[in-house]
Amino acid sequence: MASAAGDGTRRRKTACVTGGSGYIASALVKMLLEKGYAVKTTVRNPDDTEKNAHLKALAGLGPLEVFRADLNEEGSFDGAVAGCDYAFLVAAPVNLEAENPEKDVIEPAVHGTLNVMRSCVRAGTVKRVVLTSSAAAVSSRPLEGDGHVLDEESWSDVEFLRSTKTGPWAYPVSKVLLEKAARAFAEENGISLVTVCPVVVVGEAPAADVLTSVGHVLSLLSGDDARAGILEHIQRASGSIPMVHIDDLCRAEPFLAEEEAASGRYIVSSINTTAVGLARFLDAKYPQYKVDTDRFGDLPEKPRVCVSSAKLVKEGFEYKYKNLDEIYDNVVEYGRALGILPY
Repeated sequence: MASAAGDGTRRRKTACVTGGSGYIASALVKMLLEKGYAVKTTVRNPDDTEKNAHLKALAGLGPLEVFRADLNEEGSFDGAVAGCDYAFLVAAPVNLEAENPEKDVIEPAVHGTLNVMRSCVRAGTVKRVVLTSSAAAVSSRPLEGDGHVLDEESWSDVEFLRSTKTGPWAYPVSKVLLEKAARAFAEENGISLVTVCPVVVVGEAPAADVLTSVGHVLSLLSGDDARAGILEHIQRASGSIPMVHIDDLCRAEPFLAEEEAASGRYIVSSINTTAVGLARFLDAKYPQYKVDTDRFGDLPEKPRVCVSSAKLVKEGFEYKYKNLDEIYDNVVEYGRALGILPY
């Protein structure tokens, strides 16, 4: 599968990225190709030309193969993983309104993750698996008072979530359980596993026609009150609104794949803010949008909780987008291109 690099002597590194039709995965495929990788990605329906149009365009950047695979089908990832040096597990079932969350969200997430990892074992070439989880597996837990710092030792409270069933509770439960199942499987089978826990991810990606957080973080500018309500829910549930640009997430993934000393979980978060803080920042930066700075009047102005990325930074990773100015300069331009913002 791997082809020669430009000098004709070095073998091109090969990576599998699952879920290539998704938001994060499409951006990761693009970044890996730009870094000189040969990439194999998976989609559930390769014949859906509209949904996969971005992958056809990305093929111009370097060697890219698209494989059909389904998280529910045992062995369907074998072809995509075969011969790969690294496997980036990004695909995951997302069904926030499932009638039976245990059966429709949690079980498929765990079984699907292990399905891909079994393919990695059979491949025999994978040096490291990078599992993309979520900070939802870190911060969904009851915390009283202020000043909390959550790091990789923090886990969302599965018993609390299952008993209260508040909001899309099955999503954080699925992330906790798939992480722990993956860790146990990796230890039993001698797989080098690193888990990435990104916070709210924003920014431009090749797969534009998918549900992302971009609309949420632009809601105070677009006037979409329903999506602004999601920002409020995030803050009430986790104590802050932590954000990271998708470019930084996609830089962190190969960084951790290639860093031999990397191990365990890594939170990927460049900033912790609040809904009130966002409203005031956006009102000052974009006065033409007439942001309602009183929309979140009863919420705390400062984060009660900091979701810390100190472990990743200590490994030597440096964020490109470090503050709200840098993030929103990019995201507003993207929102205008998508039609989320009128001007």
